Amino acid sequence: MQVLKITKATLLILTLFSVVACSSTSDEADPPVPAAIAGESGIDATTRRSQELEAEARARAAAAEERMMQAALNTAVFYFDFDVAEFRPADRDILTFHARELAANRNKSIRLEGHADERGTREYNIALGERRASSVMNYLIVNGAARSQLELVSFGEEQPEDRGQGEASHQRNRRVVIDSE
Repeated sequence: MQVLKITKATLLILTLFSVVACSSTSDEADPPVPAAIAGESGIDATTRRSQELEAEARARAAAAEERMMQAALNTAVFYFDFDVAEFRPADRDILTFHARELAANRNKSIRLEGHADERGTREYNIALGERRASSVMNYLIVNGAARSQLELVSFGEEQPEDRGQGEASHQRNRRVVIDSE
């Protein structure tokens, strides 16, 4: 019986100590309230942040696209290989930006000036310059420009960019120039 009284007393003392320990206050600041308790679930916060990041990425992509477009629109000379009327595949993206600009601004018009180097007859070079300008014109039309926005002229060999005699000079003379009116 004595053991039973000691056990009961020990349990009573332990219970009192635990109540006292739990009821003590601390001087620490209250911890921040989690988003779920504050009215926004963790999923909502994650979704909101994900949407913010996506919007920032779209804005950066749009700014990069705008810079690329401005650089492309500043490119107005396209060079051709010897005796070839098709523009180079590397020029497609730049010409696409020109076509988009024309499609967006129907009041804008440009002149496409075809040129050739001095090799070949005058008549042949006039025709070659015209074919070069036509290939650029057709690409612009297919990509959104209106035919009424485009004027085509061929100078053949009459207006060389470089009067030298080497291949480098000839290369600079085989071109189509976009002249904004």
